Amino acid sequence: MHRVVVLALEGVYPFELSIPVRIFGTAAGPGGEPLYEVVTCSLDGRPVRTSADFSVAVEHSAEVFATADTLVIPPFTCGPDENGDRDWLPAPLAAAFALLRPGTRIVSICSASYVLAAAGLLHGRPATTHWNEAEHFQRQFPDVRVDADVLFVDDGDVLTAAGVAAGIDLCMHLVRRDHGSEAANRVARRCVVPPWREGGQAQFIERPVPEPSATGTAATRAWAMEHLHRPLSLAELAAHAGMSVRTFTRRFRHEVGTTPGQWLTRQRVEHARRLLESTDLGVDRVADRAGFGTAASLRQHMVAAVGVPPSTYRQTFRATA
Repeated sequence: MHRVVVLALEGVYPFELSIPVRIFGTAAGPGGEPLYEVVTCSLDGRPVRTSADFSVAVEHSAEVFATADTLVIPPFTCGPDENGDRDWLPAPLAAAFALLRPGTRIVSICSASYVLAAAGLLHGRPATTHWNEAEHFQRQFPDVRVDADVLFVDDGDVLTAAGVAAGIDLCMHLVRRDHGSEAANRVARRCVVPPWREGGQAQFIERPVPEPSATGTAATRAWAMEHLHRPLSLAELAAHAGMSVRTFTRRFRHEVGTTPGQWLTRQRVEHARRLLESTDLGVDRVADRAGFGTAASLRQHMVAAVGVPPSTYRQTFRATA
């Protein structure tokens, strides 16, 4: 039977620690036979302090690494090393990795991707992590091809998931990959989770609008934010800023890092997102208020920006008030 080893490190996040046990432990064949054996370990076999106000006791030490078909590492808190940065691969953990058999499948959830990168397992490979850590992760490990938009990355024998519930998505994906859609659907029904989620992290990322300043194009950007509902031409924006179109475009790109048209589209999408989350307006009216004109145009831009159409986005973020 396929053995899944889950590693609980000091400061482990309890929810993510439970995901592999719940998903793989629920997976069963048509006759109810278990498809996986799941064991949880710490590096030394002793109880582990979690990120919450309790500890967990485990039955195994890192010696079970040698028996793993799949190793799952949930996220954990990690203190600074002598250089003031985080030490993601302490010596005991590096020694545990040496016990893995060739071909062992290795999975990280959320910021545990730092462990895989520090161990050299992501060198030159695609990976993801929590969107809030993506920029720092990329600076720390520039050789990793980071994709902060997806819920998980399957690169064969090494897989990485984004934050929290994306660990469920990845474990469900592995059940589907190992045993087919019917087995994954049985797990989904038992655990009351979707067998597959549309979209990626892009729909969850916060993109706050920068505070305007008294110089450059900031005042015009602030003005444009108040007039997103109507067409705004480049010439009109430049005129508001008191500049020629050429000067305005050059200064805008220098200040914002993108063209006025690209920035305006992004702000319209963000405005549409807020309306979909907080109002009962129909998609046509949301499109009109955000300046897209038609529902078809809004759908096109929403799918391009966040990976899902307006209706799916609203179902995910429906206001409960």
